[in-house]
Amino acid sequence: MRADIVLIGFGSVGRRFARLLEERDAVLRRDHDLEHRIVGVATHRHGAAFAASGLDMPAMLRARDEGRPLAESAPGLSSGVGDSIARLAASSAPLRVVVETTPLAITDGQPAIGHIEAALDAGCDAITANKGPAAFAYRRLRDLADRADRSFLFEGAVMDGVPIFNLVRDTMPAIAFRGFRGIVNSTTNHILSALEDGEGFAPALARMQAEGIAEADASLDVDGWDAAAKTAALANVLMDANLTPHDIDRTGIGPEAASAARGARDAGRRLRLIASAARGPDGRVSASVRPEALEGDDLLAQVRGKANALILHTDLLGDVAIHQLGGNLTMTAYALLSDLITVRRRAGD
Repeated sequence: MRADIVLIGFGSVGRRFARLLEERDAVLRRDHDLEHRIVGVATHRHGAAFAASGLDMPAMLRARDEGRPLAESAPGLSSGVGDSIARLAASSAPLRVVVETTPLAITDGQPAIGHIEAALDAGCDAITANKGPAAFAYRRLRDLADRADRSFLFEGAVMDGVPIFNLVRDTMPAIAFRGFRGIVNSTTNHILSALEDGEGFAPALARMQAEGIAEADASLDVDGWDAAAKTAALANVLMDANLTPHDIDRTGIGPEAASAARGARDAGRRLRLIASAARGPDGRVSASVRPEALEGDDLLAQVRGKANALILHTDLLGDVAIHQLGGNLTMTAYALLSDLITVRRRAGD
């Protein structure tokens, strides 16, 4: 079965996903009866291109890597996201999929939410690695996808490609989630680990920026906004909350965390930025992101460096822990690939 794909956003994650599709092409065809064709790419800074017969992706990747307009390497032009989605919707391919990888906008989740809405309204399946849609508009987009009989998938929004949403959806039927707590931001966890070892805040952050894990403007990470967006997404999907990142009780970290991290270590504890949510007696979900000094035998106290972990509090299975030893670009791209395979499975034969 063929999938025609439009990529919205062509940054590091989008380009890695395009390359991963080619690297796994034989497996996709053999094991999943899935062939792909990227027919469109639309970006904010580098223009847009569309070719109904499929774009020359090596040429597109070279153009993007070299900072040239994408249209220079494509036979057809596109006026932007809306035009690309409309052309995709007119494709005769059995699967028409929009893959959205624009950056998180912490103000309101736009324009990613609008991209997902446009895709679903046009009758296309929508996949994103952006936290914004699930963090700001999960219920609306979920219901829109249900009415359109299309998929809205976002496995890459939390903990890269480690299955959380897929795990819950596919293997935990009839489970009620009472809450969760975890470490969901690699940059701050690396910094806190470095601080307790005696390193300074600035060099630890610079290392994360040099590795491409933290942005040049790392305020989303260190101020706790990235973790707050992930917390809202988890609470909305797992606990049917209706939160946004602005509803999360949020405290980030700064250079002043050094003394707290070393003091906690000296007392046999570990300072970690903990994301958590719980349902109260009134049924309402409250959530927070804040540094906490954990007892040494707490599972999350053992999570160091770029590792992440999430503990799900359930009614029937007790506490279920998911531990990611390290994240990278390929893992996030894999989450998109996994969601694409889910779209194929839902389509049946």
